[in-house]
Amino acid sequence: MTPSLYALLLSLGVSVTNPLPVPRENVPVVVKIPSSKSEINSAVIAGHPDIPYQLDDLDLDGRPDEIALLVNLKGSETKNLTISFSSKDEPRSFTPGTYAHLKLNDKGGKHPKIQAISYPGTADNRQMYSSIYGHGSVLEGQYSAIRVYMDNRQSVDLYAKNTPRLELAETNFYTTRDQLASGYGRDILWAGTSVALGSFRGWENSRPATIDSVESRTQRILATGPVRSIVEVIDEGWVSNGKKADMTQRYTVYAGHRDYNVDIHLSPASSDATYCTGIQKLMTDNVGFVDTDGLAGSWGSNLPDKNLPEVTDTLGLGIYVRAPYLAKTLEDDVNYLTLLKTDSKGNIRYTFTSAALRDETSPRSADEWFAYLREWKKMLDNPVKITVKKK
Repeated sequence: MTPSLYALLLSLGVSVTNPLPVPRENVPVVVKIPSSKSEINSAVIAGHPDIPYQLDDLDLDGRPDEIALLVNLKGSETKNLTISFSSKDEPRSFTPGTYAHLKLNDKGGKHPKIQAISYPGTADNRQMYSSIYGHGSVLEGQYSAIRVYMDNRQSVDLYAKNTPRLELAETNFYTTRDQLASGYGRDILWAGTSVALGSFRGWENSRPATIDSVESRTQRILATGPVRSIVEVIDEGWVSNGKKADMTQRYTVYAGHRDYNVDIHLSPASSDATYCTGIQKLMTDNVGFVDTDGLAGSWGSNLPDKNLPEVTDTLGLGIYVRAPYLAKTLEDDVNYLTLLKTDSKGNIRYTFTSAALRDETSPRSADEWFAYLREWKKMLDNPVKITVKKK
């Protein structure tokens, strides 16, 4: 395609308003792209060449259906943007702020990247877990990374950084002693039988239940880019408490963020079904809380890698579930738990976050961490207002 043939396909006016009197940085703005008969390959944000964006095809039909961008807002500021989409096939390049991968654990040690993998419901959990390098999809922000285990637990594991940057392409969650010595982060969580950091569970016999009975399991990388990365986990024909449903989980991280959004969809929806998530109590010197309004936090230390007994980590975990997805909060011996329910469309959403002493930008104590969580909750309770008009 030559420059003379580039076509301006459509323009949108996007207004973003900060409802709080405090400044906010790296605010995610996600806009649905109207359908177009022509192929959309790039975008221009008029007058704002510094605002990073990415085009994502989340329904996998070969055309971008969302544009995601990050904006900085002053207190109570409204920012008006004009986004124009074109068929130009060379979109702008931005500094990577997130990353995601899914790799095979091959005998040759090459660990090739793949986009997706599926297993029948009869597959052995241990074999699935071992067939993936890193044991599941990896999702990375600048402060931390997570992996979602490829087995019936689907547990969320945590990796903390020393310095804000992307590094999982080098360490793959398996930081060597040499890499540790040169300043890389590492896996800092030992989940055991807990819900770890925001792992999704069923709720059976008054306790968390793993995703055991399914017809098939799939993990895929939906997006990896400068603004956000998204991992998708699909369980078809999941039977929980005698009811069958197809479940999709999406884990999303945005550049410049500590937190990860979790979006779950169950079909058919069951209005009386209960599910759960939460955060674990740390192995040593744990302190924590779970509030009735859906906020929970913990702080303590543990030994995540028995092969490195001399290296312990002190860390903080946090999770927040808002209405209408919040059913109840409670705790057991190893978890601060939040019981979940779907909305009328079968959706559940919650957000989790973390801190660690090895992270030079992190809160340094339980008191600081819990104060941070309450401010974080305030931001989540007061999202920016986004209005979109076609121009």
